[in-house]
Amino acid sequence: MRAIKSRNGTAEVVDLPEPEIKPQHVKVRIDYSSVSIGTELLMIRTNPGAALGYSATGIVLETGEGVNHVVPGQRVACYGSPAHREVMLSPKHLTVPVPDGVSPEEAAFSGLGAIAVHALRQAELKFGETVLVVGVGILGQIIARIAHASNYRVIGLETFEERRAMLVSSGIRHACKDGEQVAQALQETTGALGADAVLVCASSRQTSLIDDSIRWLRDRGRVVIVGDTGTAFDRDLLFSKEASVHISRAGGPGRYEPDYEQRGVDYPIGYVRWTEGRNVQDFLRMIQEKRIDIRSLISDRVSMHELPELYRQYASAPQNKMGIVVRFD
Repeated sequence: MRAIKSRNGTAEVVDLPEPEIKPQHVKVRIDYSSVSIGTELLMIRTNPGAALGYSATGIVLETGEGVNHVVPGQRVACYGSPAHREVMLSPKHLTVPVPDGVSPEEAAFSGLGAIAVHALRQAELKFGETVLVVGVGILGQIIARIAHASNYRVIGLETFEERRAMLVSSGIRHACKDGEQVAQALQETTGALGADAVLVCASSRQTSLIDDSIRWLRDRGRVVIVGDTGTAFDRDLLFSKEASVHISRAGGPGRYEPDYEQRGVDYPIGYVRWTEGRNVQDFLRMIQEKRIDIRSLISDRVSMHELPELYRQYASAPQNKMGIVVRFD
């Protein structure tokens, strides 16, 4: 089978053996995958030989021992395993049936959706509270749209005008280009009390946005780090608001846990309400019920062979790229 891997600072199409089915896994023929561009470019730069992608949709080919929630021929969304490939071996808890009314292109974003949902859960927002999303690339856009649909007051901060326009087109009023505009938006939405939570989705380890985020918070507010950003902060500033700083680990409870992902052991719902698999389900439900619009975020549709060139294009003009889907045909 063909797959995309990083090699010598770039991405290449390679031939790999087709995976063999194993217990607690599902073998899926991929129709579409989506690109998490920031994460994947980082892997290309720093991790030679890395298999790329983690969010896809396709048709079940075969199920392993212990899998009974999907059957061959069924449409599924997959998260957490290398996804830019023709055939994927997906853990059963991260292989979710695609509901009627959800297109394959939309379902391809299920992994990104789970990450967005978990980030908002980490913010511990209550009905009607205010969230500031710093950096509205594809993940920040999805987070902002889910937050808006959940009746949180949403403010976005983004330097690229094209991305701010996307926020406004989705019904989000406050799309700010700098800190001054953020202060004005917080004055309007909270009476200068500050945001209840700030979600940092920007990706630059050379820059820490935590101090600015703390300044934008209300007393005892919460910063959630979602992007791959620097983590230095001023202890006295944190103390002055008794704020808290959290990091959001991918799609939710279960991520990177061998018992959950590889051995198929689920967490009892009474103890862990929202695992990463359940977050995927809830994201697909929001699409099915038309609560969020994913189609309007798609800027590029490419074949697998065109994907390596798209990575190079993004490096020179990131403002023109947003949701990217890869087709396998």
